[in-house]
Amino acid sequence: MGLKSKLCAQIEVKAKNDVFHDAFRHKPHHVSTMCPVHVQGCDSLEGDFGTVGSKICWKYTHDGKEKFSKQIIEAIDEEKKIITFKEFEGDIVNEYENWKVSLHVDEEGEKDLVSWTMEYERPNENVPELTNLLQFFIDMTKSIDDHHVNKPN
Repeated sequence: MGLKSKLCAQIEVKAKNDVFHDAFRHKPHHVSTMCPVHVQGCDSLEGDFGTVGSKICWKYTHDGKEKFSKQIIEAIDEEKKIITFKEFEGDIVNEYENWKVSLHVDEEGEKDLVSWTMEYERPNENVPELTNLLQFFIDMTKSIDDHHVNKPN
């Protein structure tokens, strides 16, 4: 049994109208257009985008290296705007066990907040926490937000 970890980040965004929930639920293949520095592609492996049990493969660049993540959509809560992805094959689960990430979009008055929560297990104390991966999600969120806020109408 590994050492359980949970890392969270919450970012205030300017983009409205459920941009983030919609992108990651229904149009993950468009994410690479919104933040090409971070994500280079997303392909459907099994099932339809945005459905529980469907499998997708992300191609992304992290720490200067091209990586991939095959994930299953584990849960969707449309009302609370939460999507949970669990990696079953890829660069993260090669080192960490039971890795999953949840995206939650929350409206607080005039503000929209995007939250990322990663849960995983480290095999031992020598394996670092995934703080740099959490920073990747923060940077990706800011890029997607900039893409929507700064695009011409």
